Order: sequence, then structure tokens, then C-alpha cells
Amino acid sequence: MKRIVICGAAGRDFHNFNTVFRDDAQAQVVAFTATQVPGIDVRRYPASLAGPRYPDGIPVVPEAELDALCRREAVDTVVFAYSDVSHLEVMHVASRALAAGCSFALLGPRATMLPSRKPVVAVSAVRTGCGKSQTARHLAQLLKAGGLRVAVTRHPMAYGNLDLQRVQEFHALADLDAARCTVEEREEFEPHIEAGHSVFAGVDYAAVLAAAERSCDVVVWDGGNNDFPFFEPTVHVVLCDALRPTQIESHHPGEAVLRMADVVVISKVDAAAARDVALLQAAVARIVPGVPIVLAASPVRIDEPGRLRRRRVIIVEDGPTITHGGMAFGAGMRAARALGDVEIVDPRASAAPDIARVYAQYPHIGPVLPAMGYSEAQLAALRSTINASAAEIVLAATPIDLARLGGIDKPVVRARYHYADAGTPTLAEVVLQRLSAAAR
Repeated sequence: MKRIVICGAAGRDFHNFNTVFRDDAQAQVVAFTATQVPGIDVRRYPASLAGPRYPDGIPVVPEAELDALCRREAVDTVVFAYSDVSHLEVMHVASRALAAGCSFALLGPRATMLPSRKPVVAVSAVRTGCGKSQTARHLAQLLKAGGLRVAVTRHPMAYGNLDLQRVQEFHALADLDAARCTVEEREEFEPHIEAGHSVFAGVDYAAVLAAAERSCDVVVWDGGNNDFPFFEPTVHVVLCDALRPTQIESHHPGEAVLRMADVVVISKVDAAAARDVALLQAAVARIVPGVPIVLAASPVRIDEPGRLRRRRVIIVEDGPTITHGGMAFGAGMRAARALGDVEIVDPRASAAPDIARVYAQYPHIGPVLPAMGYSEAQLAALRSTINASAAEIVLAATPIDLARLGGIDKPVVRARYHYADAGTPTLAEVVLQRLSAAAR
């Protein structure tokens, strides 16, 4: 029997276990390790999800303990199962596993993708923060307008009670409150719900897919980070960011995702230099020759721009995009700069300790506040940082209604970003053509 450790971040790791190892009598998963997301490395994968071969569940431990864990537990193979990390970082983990005497493995799409009874439109990206969510919303609205029932399935964000998160359905904002969703979960779920789409997520994606299939004609997979889909796609849409034109081959598994694409979307062409868009188009054509390329903009709209002018403004951006996504700032800063007469307040001057640690961990961040809220304590630190700042008003470019969470004693103005085609062919033309061909 092979003894296995799975390195993850409360998403791909659990899925790989469920699909490959849970029922494999020749493998024993002795532990998961966790990284990227705070607070997920002090719990157990419960017996209710792990199955009868694991009556005590499976421990989750910090990835920092990987070396000692491999030696102590006589581990045979370390399986790497998280995303949006550089190829160099992956090989550092591999080197630690090899030095401990273990084999090192990556599980691929054929081993882990689940077949669906319904067509699947999957949206992935080469990096976090390319614009997957607005693209998935655009496609869901397009399909719904064509008379189809759409179920949005979201890459897992299993940060809470795993027993309760086996299968999650969100049809209204009240469902997010009832599930005590974190800020990061709300950033992904809330815009879909506001657009009228039901969202399915959880831990056991065979059960999640079955629930989604019961309510829809087509499944839209809204991916996480730069991971490849959990379901076999009928059409696989992959985004590349024109603001990061040299990062299409630099990160795992983003490069693999690009090479799997049925259509490539080059996003944010409205914010990028023309030379960078041309550079990216040429690189994509070199890596996946013959795959259709769609140009897209990410227009940003401020709800009440007049309220920001000649005011001191603190900008709250999407959390993952600004942290491990590597961006110094996001849509909020671009929108504020476009207004011109706004004084931007640097949040570091008022950062609560939990937020100060985020800035120390990610020194590339500019004068913006990433919307961190993986726990109640971190959400309290976010509120404290905003309230203690010298700002008169908050510009919230996170996808959620920040004011709805309460506890912020300054007025909040929202900046919203959307998908828009910026040339031909359009994304709708390519996706509908592919779906039609698959149905024949």
C-alpha cells in the first residue's frame, strides 16, 4: 500500500482525494498539507467525506511540516494539488519531497475530471485575476437569454465546516449569510446571485455536479485561481491578462490550462498598452496555433463618481488578485485614477496587525487594501483598517457589497467591472458555435 501526502489549499487537494484515492485500496492518504489560505491548516478532513477507509478522517497540517511529515510517516508519494504558483515554486516543493525520499506527482485532467450529463462551458485562466468571474457571468447571461437553464458551479472554497460544505447551493444573498460565507467566498458567489444565477459549490464535486445537473440545461464552470476544470468541458474558455503579457507560461497549472484551451480570451485590452496586446496575441498563437483568440475589455463603472471627487479615498480591491495574484492594484485604482481629482489614502498607515502581516507577506502591493476576510478576525481587521484611515470615503472594487457586511463607519461607493468584447470574433460567436457542433 502506497502512503500518500496531498499538498493543497482546501480545493484541488480534496477533489483529487475524492476522485483518485478515496476508494483506492492500494493507497493510504496519511495527511493533507495546507498553504495560501490562512486558518485551514488546523483541522481534519472529516470521516463523513473521507469514507469508510478513514474512520478518523485525515489530518490537515501546515505545508511547512512537509519534510518532517514525509520522514515520520514513511510517505511514498507527495501529490501537489494547488494552483497559481510559479513553476519554480512547484519544483521547490518537489525537491523537499525528493530529499525526504518520496516520489512527487501531479494528477492530470484525465484522472480527475468528472463527466457531465449536460454540456459544460468552462472558464479558466493562466493566472488569478484575469477576469474569469465577469466572463463566466457574461456567458451565463448569454445562455440564459437563449432560453437555457444555467447552473454556475464554482471552484471550491472550502474554508469553513467541511461536513456542512459537502454540497452548497446559493440562490439568494440570504443563503450566503446562512452559510456564514467568508469575504473571499462572497466575492465569487455574490455577483452571480445578483445576476440571477444559482451557484453550486462545496467539497464533493461528484455530488455538486449531480445537484447542478438536476436544475439546468447547461453547466458553467467558474474556475478558481488558474486551475483546470473539475468537469470535462464541452467548451473550454481560457483567459490571458494583457496587463501581464509575459505570464502565460510562468505559473502552474496556468500553462497547461492554456494548452488545453478551445478558445483564448485576451482580457483587459482597454487598460493595456497596444504593444503588450500584440505581444500576447503572438505568444498565444505560438503556443496554441489555430485556437480562436477573442479580444476583451474589462470596463469599470463607479456607481456614484461624483461622491469621490476632491475627497480622500481608500481603495479596497479583490483580495486574491492583489495577494497571490501578484497585482500591485486592480480595477479600483484604475477607476480612481481615471477620475483624476481624487486623493488616494495609503491603507498601510492604518493597517491593523492582521492586515499589516498581509502587506509584509506580499510587498508588491500598492496603496490599496486587499479585501481580506478568510475569518471573522481578519474581517474585523479589514474594518478596523478602513475606519482608522484618514479617508473620507471608501471605493470598493471588490465584487461584493462591502457595506452590506456592516461595521464600516465611512460611506462606501462601489466600482463594478464587466466583460465586453473588443473585436471579432466575439466570445458568444465562438462559444455558441462550439456548443452547436458538440450537440450534433
